[in-house]
Amino acid sequence: MADENGEEVKASGGGKGLIIVLVALVVVLLLAVVGGAYFLYSQGILSPKPEGEQQEKMVQKEEAGDSKETFKAAVDDLVLNITNSKGREKLMKLSFTLKSVEPTIAAIVEESRAEIIDVVINQISARSSEELLTVGGKALLKEELLEEINTVVNEVTSNNEDVKSNNIKKILFTTFVIK
Repeated sequence: MADENGEEVKASGGGKGLIIVLVALVVVLLLAVVGGAYFLYSQGILSPKPEGEQQEKMVQKEEAGDSKETFKAAVDDLVLNITNSKGREKLMKLSFTLKSVEPTIAAIVEESRAEIIDVVINQISARSSEELLTVGGKALLKEELLEEINTVVNEVTSNNEDVKSNNIKKILFTTFVIK
């Protein structure tokens, strides 16, 4: 029986340790629940608000989450010579805006304006007026201009580590007239 008593003593000693661990676990869980509730309340999730304000806040969060902040730079009023399929010359007036994730894009475009205009002239000269008047022709022109203008901007900003490469994300034509 001494052996049994010794085992019982060990078992009862382990029971006290188990109770201490369980009490500590319960205290930690209570602190976590209280902390989580405080966080939710401070964020306004648990506080009662009129429905209009709550919906307005959700719309603002969705708008902010859906798109990154973009910056724009415009290249305005380029007058270009193009030819039609019969070889006759026409004039084209073109303006476009570059959308970028780079805050200094306007200064970069101004600095490299000559190179960007050269790229535009080369791209327009390689196409006929009939091609440029189609939706597909405009889309192809946008893609190729985006690629080549990004190359120009990458070269200009290659020494600046703060500027990401290929930061121009979209080209929007603001004037596109062929006469």
